[in-house]
Amino acid sequence: MTAVREAITLPMVFLTVVLLAAVRVPGALSFEPPSLFSLVLAAMALGALVQSGTLDSNRLVGFRRSGLERMSGTIVVVTMFAATASIFTLVTPASGLPAVAFACFLFVSLLLVLSAAVDRVRLLRLLAVLLGSAFVLKFVVLAALSTPAEGSVTRALQVLFDGVTLGTIAQAEVGPATGYLAFIAIALYLTGIWMLPPAGWVIVRELRADAPGAPRLVEAPNGSIGTGRRD
Repeated sequence: MTAVREAITLPMVFLTVVLLAAVRVPGALSFEPPSLFSLVLAAMALGALVQSGTLDSNRLVGFRRSGLERMSGTIVVVTMFAATASIFTLVTPASGLPAVAFACFLFVSLLLVLSAAVDRVRLLRLLAVLLGSAFVLKFVVLAALSTPAEGSVTRALQVLFDGVTLGTIAQAEVGPATGYLAFIAIALYLTGIWMLPPAGWVIVRELRADAPGAPRLVEAPNGSIGTGRRD
């Protein structure tokens, strides 16, 4: 990783994500800080990034680096953590049953990622799918259900959902600009995660003859990714 990417590009990308994720424009411009639960999710995501080799902490804050280099690496980690917490707050509804459901969904998903010990490529795909699906559910599905209905069919559906969920599914109106900013923030965040310095090893799966179909996680240098089988 170049010095320019570490000292300038990555912090600017993650700080931009923090700003875009905090903006709310349903009417007057406002800013929403990360929630406490999003900090827990961000810590879990940070652990998954290190575990999968997507982020090599030694290349940012290792003892072999100089003091100035460790300071620069610390800024990258802190801004990345803040951006992660802001993104999770962004894709989580503000209140009601959807807020509880989304929180449980994100927590269980990250817990499964940590227990599965996925590699860098799979983790990037999982983050893209996780954040993308949460974005669609909040800014498309829930926004449509919370917007005042114009047609009789749409009004009937809203009454049905309000009756089933005891009125807890409705959310505060989200302006269209907030959805566009959220999409840009998620895209920038995933780009920043992809730009992080990866570890010098990768996780591969080796199939053993004594346990057919059971993978075993091993470490191998980059460039030797593959699946082996013992005879």
